[in-house]
Amino acid sequence: MKPGPDGGVSRLETELDRHWLNWTLVAWLAVCTFFIWQKQGVILSLGLGDTDDNMRLMQVRALLAGQGWYDLTNYRLDPALGGLNIHWSRLCDLPIAGLILLFKPFIGVAAAEKWACGIAPMLPLGVTLTGLSLTVRRLIDPRAWPVAVVVLLTSCTLTMSMYMPMRIDHHGWQIAALAMTVAGLADPGRARGGAVVGISSAFSLTIGLEMLPYCAMAGAIIGLRWVWDRGEARRMQIYAVTLAGVSALGFALFTSNANMAMRCDALTPVWLSTVTVAGALLFILSLVNPQERWMRLAMGAAAGAAIAAGFALLFPQCLGRPEGVSPELARIWLNNVREARPIYRLSWDNQLTTAAMPVIGLIGSAVAAWRARGTDRAVGWATIALFTAFSGATLLWQVRTGPAAQMLGVPGSTALIWLIVPWCLSSRQMLMRVVGSVAAFLVVSGLFAGFVVKWMPRAPAASGGGTSSNRAYGACTSLAALRQLDAIPAATMFTHVDMGPRLVTLTHHDGVAGPYHRNERAILDVHHAFMGSAAQFRPIAKAHGAAYLLTCPNMAETTLYTARSKNGFYAQLRDGRIPKWLTPVALPATSPFKLWRIDYAAPDEAVRAPAGERHQPAPPPGHP
Repeated sequence: MKPGPDGGVSRLETELDRHWLNWTLVAWLAVCTFFIWQKQGVILSLGLGDTDDNMRLMQVRALLAGQGWYDLTNYRLDPALGGLNIHWSRLCDLPIAGLILLFKPFIGVAAAEKWACGIAPMLPLGVTLTGLSLTVRRLIDPRAWPVAVVVLLTSCTLTMSMYMPMRIDHHGWQIAALAMTVAGLADPGRARGGAVVGISSAFSLTIGLEMLPYCAMAGAIIGLRWVWDRGEARRMQIYAVTLAGVSALGFALFTSNANMAMRCDALTPVWLSTVTVAGALLFILSLVNPQERWMRLAMGAAAGAAIAAGFALLFPQCLGRPEGVSPELARIWLNNVREARPIYRLSWDNQLTTAAMPVIGLIGSAVAAWRARGTDRAVGWATIALFTAFSGATLLWQVRTGPAAQMLGVPGSTALIWLIVPWCLSSRQMLMRVVGSVAAFLVVSGLFAGFVVKWMPRAPAASGGGTSSNRAYGACTSLAALRQLDAIPAATMFTHVDMGPRLVTLTHHDGVAGPYHRNERAILDVHHAFMGSAAQFRPIAKAHGAAYLLTCPNMAETTLYTARSKNGFYAQLRDGRIPKWLTPVALPATSPFKLWRIDYAAPDEAVRAPAGERHQPAPPPGHP
């Protein structure tokens, strides 16, 4: 620390060191207050912008209405065929449900839901800020945590989008768990650090498997540290116990009935048994703890090989994609989800803003590891460098890893700022002290990416198409537009896959499908119905008990229908060629929707499918 005027440490530096957690929480509360003020309009309109956010609220509503704790079926989507199987856990439902119950006596159910959805996403932000602050305090300087906070809040746009009001899906909690995992790996306290990593990994796995590769890497790093340093046995031992124990507890408390099957996409018996065996083997290795490094390496390699071989032999169905979807569903739907695309398929501006922080973080953590060589901090920095490099590489697979990759870049960026900016400020030249330090901060903090994107021209054609689709989706998912549909008696409406969750959240109508991979038939049926012939549509709609057809012209999903089937049913609707068995339903002039009542009593000729038609399901029992 730098000496103050009296030769001692300045009062500000002492405050930042001793009361860092209090000030971190103050910063978190200030950010939360700003977000609530900034997003109050979105909160009051229940602006759940993502399909998963809408489904999360429906899951919470069902829980509060008395649906079973272990029953996560959504009965408002595809009710004729028993509802949709949602593969999540109830862990992330708890803070939302708790806030609703807290606010409900004072402001009523509707307002309580809005404010719960506004506040709940910001809770894991406090955990993330704490984890990052701990990491940079341990690896850089006890006073460096404010820099990390500023970098996260200003440069990690994808990460921060996970904590915005109304973003109630589970990704924010998983990123928070990853931040605590990194803090645990950087902890000089072996037992405490092992416990933090084990608990954080188990917590993340209980929520979902999105961070499974990071959890596996954390375990591998702890194992490698033990191989190198026999004294790390205590860290590995506590990690093994907490990982297996908390995972088992999470499985018992939060695994749904549907997840008791041998599936690959959640904490099912497949992954619980794998995690438990891995924890047991690591615990045994920590007890044996041989003196020779080569022996520890051989034993660790044997344990890893045993886990991998056992998994491959017992669960061969999980060696491919964890979703387990058919090639047709992958081709038609899953491979076209934007967040499932590799970064090189995005526009240059999205590539820059997504990758800038991970690249800077990797450089910074590598430099810091080199500078810390020969000290205890070197292992911590090597860990962060490995995590950052891995997350950056996964962007070449799926851009959905962007929020985690940006967060992991914060410690490395902070290290560069802590190194370069003071050097600029100590220069004898005023130009270097002022301009140089500002320029250095903009570059190594990643803020420059935003300025480049703002001032560089972009292709008008690409942006125009995206704007048109976004405008259509925004209009159709608005509270005002969907509430107009409540003037119609409750019924099942056949609509687009991405419209289903929002429809059931804001209206009394039921839908048919949602973008959830376990519900392959519903998703494929919607695509077949809109891309097939007019004759094919009605039997499909009847099988799902749909009384109405609801479309949102120009939303992104509809452009896929017409691009893949230029003469398909949706293309005919777009061109105004409406079958006689569709009766238009009048909507307000301001409505962005088109709505028809489906007449199943029309002559058979109107719906007869060609010979050899692939999809001709029977109507559900009791349906007219």
